[in-house]
Amino acid sequence: MSYLANINWPEDLKALNKEELPEFAQELRSEIIRVCSLGGGHLASSLGAVELTVALHYLFDSSKDRFVFDVGHQTYGHKILTGRKDRMESIRKPGGLTGFTTSSESSHDALTVGHASTSIAAALGMVLARDARKESYEVIPIIGDGSLTGGMALAALNQIGQVKPRMTIILNDNEMSISENVGGLKNYLRSMQVQPWFQRAEKSGKQALGNFKMIAELGSRAKHAARHFLDPVSLNPFHAMGVRYVGPIDGHDIDQLLYYLDHIKQLDGPTLLHVITKKGKGYEIAEADPIVWHGASKFNPQAPVAPAKGYTWADAFGDAAISMANSDDRVWVITPAMRIGSGLDQYSKVHPSRYIDVGIAEDVAVTTGAGLALQNEKPIVAIYSTFLQRGFDQVIHDVCLENLDVIFAIDRAGLVGGDGATHQGIYDLSYLRALPNMSIAMPKNATEMQSMLKKALELGGPKAMRWPRGGVKQAESADMTTWADISWGTWERLKTGTEACILALGPTLDYALEVAQGQPNIAVVNARFVKPLDEKMLLELASSVKALITVEDHTIMGGLGSAVAEFLADHQLKVPLKRLGIKDIVIPHGDPNAQHEEFGYGPEAIRAALIELGISTPQVLAQASD
Repeated sequence: MSYLANINWPEDLKALNKEELPEFAQELRSEIIRVCSLGGGHLASSLGAVELTVALHYLFDSSKDRFVFDVGHQTYGHKILTGRKDRMESIRKPGGLTGFTTSSESSHDALTVGHASTSIAAALGMVLARDARKESYEVIPIIGDGSLTGGMALAALNQIGQVKPRMTIILNDNEMSISENVGGLKNYLRSMQVQPWFQRAEKSGKQALGNFKMIAELGSRAKHAARHFLDPVSLNPFHAMGVRYVGPIDGHDIDQLLYYLDHIKQLDGPTLLHVITKKGKGYEIAEADPIVWHGASKFNPQAPVAPAKGYTWADAFGDAAISMANSDDRVWVITPAMRIGSGLDQYSKVHPSRYIDVGIAEDVAVTTGAGLALQNEKPIVAIYSTFLQRGFDQVIHDVCLENLDVIFAIDRAGLVGGDGATHQGIYDLSYLRALPNMSIAMPKNATEMQSMLKKALELGGPKAMRWPRGGVKQAESADMTTWADISWGTWERLKTGTEACILALGPTLDYALEVAQGQPNIAVVNARFVKPLDEKMLLELASSVKALITVEDHTIMGGLGSAVAEFLADHQLKVPLKRLGIKDIVIPHGDPNAQHEEFGYGPEAIRAALIELGISTPQVLAQASD
């Protein structure tokens, strides 16, 4: 019998008997595997949360109760159960469902989210609003043990312990974020499971917690063990914050989940339910390697093999970091839980003593780098553009004000594809340009990346280098001593011309060269340094061409175009300037290359700008492209 065919909304699920739920959960798991096999997606995390998702929707009402999922990448089952089953094949595709929870997509999504560690604070706000209006809905944040390492989550727990609102917090403990979890809290959570008192409590299970009175009074053998755990001398961090602790329990046992959730919701004050799950649960290959199958590409579910990825910008950085650390024992690399994504898997093995993973705590990554720099070490903070936003205060106060020698290796700069609005790396130029002592560069290829990193190490001071997501040709030499020198702050002429000059950055260089091909009147410059600008070349161009065009995979507010416009205004230069980039809008998920054109900075947009400026005509441009 197929259950899923007849279940489109949570109320359909509630029509099943409890005994039917495990079988339905397996159907739901199979559907998640099928959907991800067709177009990719967050597979392992969603598989690990299947039973928890079923239990929540069976017991509560997500149309009014608020399920506040942290990150939101574990919610494919939740989407299927909340009226989006027939659109799941569109997930992360242009115009389709988002890969995370999005409140504008469904009233069942309590929070638009994509970054970690925010759920508990958002849930606290919702609970305070509920209680102020004397309403009765439930608010349930669901946070992973990886996200719990973020300071925002711990600070919110501390505040909840002070306010003590009625709420259930679910700690979904699977020992993973994207990479393996790190840190003392992770070790503490693991240590619980080998304590004799926990083993006794686990064996007692539901029998020892037979009714609400026993839970409230901590009367049974299991709760006697839990009382020992909750005693301050046992150093329970949740108890110390004023939050009741229950668990750990098996997060794949629907009966246990229903039982505990049903009883906990009757308790006053905040309660944390600790559930143990396995990322990738029920799909052997994803269980065996949840890192690779965290964000899956299209695959054959009958013969699943992770697609071979080509050489990427992240790989190029990882190789360069190894060479730099080989040449200088003061080089360190710090990452906030992005070992694989930032290309540092091999580095972490070659130089483990100078590799630091701080967990999902970007602010800690930046300030740890500052501390190293203060002691004359040479830290590199490897971080995604979207995540550096979360350490912005520390970049200002802890690095830039004292002009410290910290290199920021910024991956995923520009549009990022299926991850969409929460992950677009389109703001870093704007927020970094404003900072004193900061320099910002973007290489055109892996070889230029090497030269920039080498020069940044030599010059010192805060240096940011950004590169896009995706593939790049491998640099010829891995030996740092052979890397070419680069003059910091200089641009590169790629093509000469007398009428107009296109100043392009990173991936938009290819567009500029494509448009300028066959047109001797159009020059192209690799504007690889955004701060400082190459003022000498810019002055020459402003006096020798009739118009300038800037093209960037970034918001035009505060980016390369803004920097050029400011320079022209400051020097009272009247050369016309056309700025192409992202307007003041939110960019959804989609295919990045198509979106470059859609949002006004692809080849056709450059051609249109040339026509608008009177530099060329449609006929001339058409002939040049033939």
